[in-house]
Amino acid sequence: MATYSYIARTKSGERTEGSLDANDRRSALAIVEQMGHVPVSIKEVGAGASEDTTRKRSRFSFERRRPPRMNSRDVLTFSTEMSDLLASGMTLGNALNILANNKTGRASDQILPALRDEILQGSSLSAALAQHPASFPPLYSSMIRAGEASGALSEILTRLVEHYERVQEVKEKIIGALVYPAIVIVMGLGVLIFAVTYVIPKFKPILDELGGTLPFSTRLLLGLSKWAVSYGWIAIATLVALVTMATRAAKTHKGQLWWHGLLLKLPLIKGIIASGIYSNFARTLSTLLTNGVPVLQALGIVEKTVGNAVIAAEIRTARNRVTDGTTISGPLASGKVFPKMMTDMLAVGEQTGNVTGALSHIAHRYEQLLNRNIKIFTTALEPIMIFMIATLVGFVAVAILSAVFNLTSGLNAPVP
Repeated sequence: MATYSYIARTKSGERTEGSLDANDRRSALAIVEQMGHVPVSIKEVGAGASEDTTRKRSRFSFERRRPPRMNSRDVLTFSTEMSDLLASGMTLGNALNILANNKTGRASDQILPALRDEILQGSSLSAALAQHPASFPPLYSSMIRAGEASGALSEILTRLVEHYERVQEVKEKIIGALVYPAIVIVMGLGVLIFAVTYVIPKFKPILDELGGTLPFSTRLLLGLSKWAVSYGWIAIATLVALVTMATRAAKTHKGQLWWHGLLLKLPLIKGIIASGIYSNFARTLSTLLTNGVPVLQALGIVEKTVGNAVIAAEIRTARNRVTDGTTISGPLASGKVFPKMMTDMLAVGEQTGNVTGALSHIAHRYEQLLNRNIKIFTTALEPIMIFMIATLVGFVAVAILSAVFNLTSGLNAPVP
């Protein structure tokens, strides 16, 4: 049994501290909770803190260089549970304490206790969330700040859950539409590489024994096979180097502008990418304005969350123009990046005084357009993939069979 010193808060919010004996830290935490206190920190003192424990803690803190990060699923779960607990009448500190004690083995095991400690020390929830920007983006903390100001934190959390569920649904639709072609392309290339490097070399000795002149397609296939066996590793190394360089270049500002601009121009894909971006833009801006976030601050948040450098740059330009007192639709339309239908609908909303309603209609319209584009993409992609694979396999088959037929016909020809 070891001795632990603790710092806690009483139900009235007063700070209290002391020491107790327990078998481990979890038992000490349970004892403090049984006292009716909310634990802030518990540390082992005295002989119980061994040198091995100190070494393990030092090594753990050295290895964890990057701050923990909750993924979108974890944030959704946290928001849902927090909304339910607050709606039941529980205080913010007790709600966070309950969630912090739920051990999941994920990043939330470190982030939620830190949030609880910040709240118990007098910080606001929005300020505590702002200290973890990797898990809670500016959109999240800004809406929480608006909820704190209006006294409707539980409702704000419910709206955040709805918002992120819609955004997650759009992302899953886009990813789902791109998974199938990626699998088909990888499998097709894998089959082609296997045929060129393993199957074709098996036929070469047979064709050499038969002699004769081989068709051009066969000679081309054999030459490709020989090159792939001899220098294939060079091609793979070059490809890996090019992909690495392209990935690094895409992370730069100019690289992002080029790549994101290309995505908005590629056939079939551009409809899916653009629809997802526009629906996300309208839904996020509508959510922020509905919850009392100022227009300029809302546009700044949307700029960081839109996910496309070209669109983000256009929003930044529009935000600077809105600062001069103009409407939102005018600056967005002048850049010729946002579609006319979208800016026209937004302009109507500004004229009627219902901007958030217009943004909700825009988001709904582009979500429907996204579904339609995904359906068109998957419908058109299947025959394209089948044609590509059939062309590759057909070329290999024709090259081999034409050589066999050519040589066997020469053997069967009558000798003069």
